[in-house]
Amino acid sequence: MTTKKKFRSMTIGLTVSGAILASGVGVANADDTESALIGGGQTLVAATEPGWAGVVREQVQIDFGKGWVTKAELTYPSSAKGRLPLVIFLHGSGHNDMNQTLPDGKGTTFVPLAQAASREGFATLRFNKRGVTGIGPVESTDPAQLMPKNPYHQIQQDAASVVRFAAKSPRVDPSKIFLLGHSEGTNVAANLAADPNRFGIPKPAGVVEMGVVGLPVEQLLTFQIYGRLLAQMHDEFDVNGDGQLTAVEATDGLVGQPKEVADQFGSVLLDGKKVLAGTDKNHDGQIAIDAEAGAVLRKATHIDDYPNLPGLDQGTINYMKDIARFPTVSQSLPKFSGPTLLLNGENDLQTPARAAIVADAAVSGHKDHKIVIYPGMAHTMNVTPKFRPEFGEPDKQVITEVQGWLKSHR
Repeated sequence: MTTKKKFRSMTIGLTVSGAILASGVGVANADDTESALIGGGQTLVAATEPGWAGVVREQVQIDFGKGWVTKAELTYPSSAKGRLPLVIFLHGSGHNDMNQTLPDGKGTTFVPLAQAASREGFATLRFNKRGVTGIGPVESTDPAQLMPKNPYHQIQQDAASVVRFAAKSPRVDPSKIFLLGHSEGTNVAANLAADPNRFGIPKPAGVVEMGVVGLPVEQLLTFQIYGRLLAQMHDEFDVNGDGQLTAVEATDGLVGQPKEVADQFGSVLLDGKKVLAGTDKNHDGQIAIDAEAGAVLRKATHIDDYPNLPGLDQGTINYMKDIARFPTVSQSLPKFSGPTLLLNGENDLQTPARAAIVADAAVSGHKDHKIVIYPGMAHTMNVTPKFRPEFGEPDKQVITEVQGWLKSHR
């Protein structure tokens, strides 16, 4: 799977050409219709989908300003009385719908988590990002909404609008609003929680982070585009761990790789049955992964031209520049005194587990913080091969962890 070149449709798939903090999105051709029941001044979705039994699904609209009113869904247990604690879901980068629908029919990130929260008596609020008109995602054709000036700052402001909307709902306890972010959403949640007064929102009751943006975006992008290639050679080619690849090791490393991966590494490492002379600069018959293959890959990926990388349109470049102006999760969360739960996959190639560990260390002085690193899981929190990740809904372990944490903080 390759990275889409448009900012509006970035995926977590990677090639040398680039990737960014994405959760997995694509442009749908489906129409923008919903099966709904109208009654009592509310729009309620018929609870026929699995997992929603006993849950009211209220369709609402939230004014983001600058000419955009977004569709959202407020859910709450049908038996609930009074104001409820609420979970607001904050998406990864790209133009995600309220479910954070995954490409290729692989499900959604947020629906199973919202259903789990509902089973613990929580209300939930999911919303379409600016520029998204429906599930799929289905997108607007208005470039001003799809690619606003200062795009990350606008995402922050839109998220704050959602929190303010929720705080005014008669269904919601404004002192018990939890923020659950994935990927880019972890940064948004941390930024909002660190300075709620600046955003005009009540202090969140807690923050849940999945796929944690705990390091600067340039470091993460460098790993996504360049560093992961070296990591793959160390992990899958260099069996004896000496940092050098013989022709035999390089050949063996290509076995079982997808054709595009084999072609990419083969062009750097091999000339027939010998190591490639152009890469083997010291002519010792071996290729040093970092010093020799790394130098070739730096040039091939143009990583030193960051953020002006080949294959990235101006909207994506503007986004990278804008998000870099704001604190990371590791810089923001220490300013939030409430409880935090950080979750990351050990196989995550978008936001590596190390970024989550750094973020948790930053809040080590807080009494209520927890981190879980899941073996075998990647960026969408599903079990999948490390260097050939596939999309998938969050694993049951993750859903159970979030559900239990919410229950303990209700």
